[in-house]
Amino acid sequence: MKLTVAPLTPDRWADLETVFNGRGCSFARNCWCMEYRYDRNRPTPKAGESPADANRRAMKALVESGSTPGLIGYHGKTPVGWVSLAPREEYGRLKRSSVMKAVDDKPVWSVICFVVPSEYRHQGIAAALLKAAVGWAKKNGARIVEAYPIDKDTRSSDGFMWFGAKSMYDKAGFEEVARHKLQRPIVVELNKPPVDGFDRFFLLRRGHAPGTIVKQTAD
Repeated sequence: MKLTVAPLTPDRWADLETVFNGRGCSFARNCWCMEYRYDRNRPTPKAGESPADANRRAMKALVESGSTPGLIGYHGKTPVGWVSLAPREEYGRLKRSSVMKAVDDKPVWSVICFVVPSEYRHQGIAAALLKAAVGWAKKNGARIVEAYPIDKDTRSSDGFMWFGAKSMYDKAGFEEVARHKLQRPIVVELNKPPVDGFDRFFLLRRGHAPGTIVKQTAD
């Protein structure tokens, strides 16, 4: 599958909704990739809102503020996947996590989760998004990229593998640096020189229609 990757911007909000509304993505529709951004204070749902609605509103406000909370993958013009990443300090929940607590005081970017609708899984989309995420983080000054995958011999239900499988990170060159829970390692990708810089990483430039640049094969 040919894949292009773009940062989430306000004009691509509908594409994020398309991914989250896909089959097998009910967890994403509840969380809206906000749960790990909260410390202890969550937004109070407005009258008639569910907690999921409040999460969606919070994510949309974050995007409209100019922040880039993640990247969207496209097959042609169709949005088919999402990866959430940012500097670790933007994820309040990590500060109080016993499983994903900081290894040291070095600044890192964190890759938190992947969302791929069920009809597009097992086609290398998450791996391609991970590669793009590393490139995006480094383009924005990251020296270390950190993640918190699932390490299990037997495959878990796809719907609960939003952290990504450790095997995927192994193939991408990440190295384990800590393990505070049996099946939950912390892995890092150090600042190795990118192959051709991030621009080889096929990010669609703002204002370009999705699908106009196709440079990546997800395999």
